[in-house]
Amino acid sequence: MSYFFYLCLTLSFIFSNNCFCDYANRLQISFQDPATPVMEGIIVLHHDLLFVLTIIGATVSWILFRTAFLFHHKRNPNPSKMSHGTTIEVIWTVTPSIILMILAVPSFALLYSMDEIIDPSVTVKVIGHQWFWSYEYSDYSNENNEKSIAFDSYMITEEDLEQGQLRLLEVDNPVVLPVKTHVRVLVTSADVLHCWAVPSLGVKIDACPGRLNQISLFIKREGTFYGQCSELCGINHGFMPIMVDCVSIERYIKWVFFQIESETWLTNRINLIKN
Repeated sequence: MSYFFYLCLTLSFIFSNNCFCDYANRLQISFQDPATPVMEGIIVLHHDLLFVLTIIGATVSWILFRTAFLFHHKRNPNPSKMSHGTTIEVIWTVTPSIILMILAVPSFALLYSMDEIIDPSVTVKVIGHQWFWSYEYSDYSNENNEKSIAFDSYMITEEDLEQGQLRLLEVDNPVVLPVKTHVRVLVTSADVLHCWAVPSLGVKIDACPGRLNQISLFIKREGTFYGQCSELCGINHGFMPIMVDCVSIERYIKWVFFQIESETWLTNRINLIKN
């Protein structure tokens, strides 16, 4: 009776829980919940392909089983002398080709949509270092064309974590982005190869030294999304996480205003000390 109770409790939690999976969980085998149209397309394409692959795998397995069963040496003591069959060879060559051409249509459509860059409202530059990330918001430069919002993002060590924070995923300065806004992310590296990857956003873009890669984002819902460097970059490769806070337009404007005012105050304070 107790097992049945716990089973019902688990099922009711699964089907009634409105929380989103925006970071990797223990024993997780599924995708993280999508927050961008690109990630939604990736998940839909994966499920469609898996359905087709399941049918193909079941059909091929059935044919192999029937062949091994019917042509066993006890049931077929006199083997066939046929060594060539034009019809069957044409079928097993043409059929996979047609299937691949059909699957190529949604695949190429998704690939082209991922590379599409729409006129962005916000641009963020991401710079990979050994072993932390730097972020620059170049849209808010001051009158001297100097960057007004720029900060480094380091992982919070395990001993400094607060109750409820995630180990190896929390950072001291997360990226703040607005929802329902076209965002352009420019990614590069200052030393070795890195990779800026956030699964819930459908983002995985290499950070190459001397090269500027870009990707477009359109985040549909608020939340905190986590990622990690996905390119082996050195001894502390596993300790440079990515944390993206996606907020409403109003909250984003307040954050930008606060950052600019703080930077201006700090600059004036430094100049006052120097003088």
